[in-house]
Amino acid sequence: MTYLLTKPAFLVITAALAYAIATAGIKWASDAPSPIALLLIVAGFGLATIAEVIVLRQADLGVIYIAIITVETLMVLTLAAFIGEGLNPKQMLGAAFVLVGIFIVGE
Repeated sequence: MTYLLTKPAFLVITAALAYAIATAGIKWASDAPSPIALLLIVAGFGLATIAEVIVLRQADLGVIYIAIITVETLMVLTLAAFIGEGLNPKQMLGAAFVLVGIFIVGE
């Protein structure tokens, strides 16, 4: 496990997944507040914070932030599709800009 904590890609995915978990908790709480929704929110933001603190010791904020946002965007869009919330063309274009942005910054 210590080996994985030195890998920025693992930490970016962990942070993005944790943010997606918190987002799922927020969505759940928006329908009906519950202890499970609160647990998802707190655990998600807590894990995301830890992963970001570790990864920011190894890489620049700008690149890491965009990478996390990109991965999180893909995860949340997948969750939205899974629960039956589609995207309109304007939202799809916005998501495409996020994906293009990571390729521009990553070069």
